[in-house]
Amino acid sequence: MMALLAMAWDGQWFLKVCDAHGWEEATRLNAQVRASFGRIEMRRILRALGKRRADDLGDAARILYTYFQEVLAAGFDADFVMAETRLEITVTRCAALWGAKRAGFERHEQACIACRGLWHAYFEILLPDRPVKAEMREQMGCGAGRCKIVIEKGRVYDDQR
Repeated sequence: MMALLAMAWDGQWFLKVCDAHGWEEATRLNAQVRASFGRIEMRRILRALGKRRADDLGDAARILYTYFQEVLAAGFDADFVMAETRLEITVTRCAALWGAKRAGFERHEQACIACRGLWHAYFEILLPDRPVKAEMREQMGCGAGRCKIVIEKGRVYDDQR
């Protein structure tokens, strides 16, 4: 329930900013706010786990999976597949996209725009000294049937900020 209420709050904030400043500015600000909140989410979950950071990419994947299952479960469905140096996340249900569609916007990619920077924000906290690259391979808000996010360790994150 709390995750859905937080999403409703976020959606109402977006709608009011959109009304006052237009879609582009609301989308830009939403991406900044979502990344900031993503950092807060990861600091809190690390604190709850009694950790300062994730041990490695596999540990970060477990932490994120737990977060998705326990906190965001009401709004998202995602599968996490971990290989040695790579994490693939497939999202099949996204409450942010559902909210954008419900709001009646012609465009729905504002949820995707916020998500692009979110993964970097998560890993900035989870693995602060280890470079990762987050790549959005597919995005539902841009017409795909699912979202596919690929996280690779040891490569500099470059294009999603």
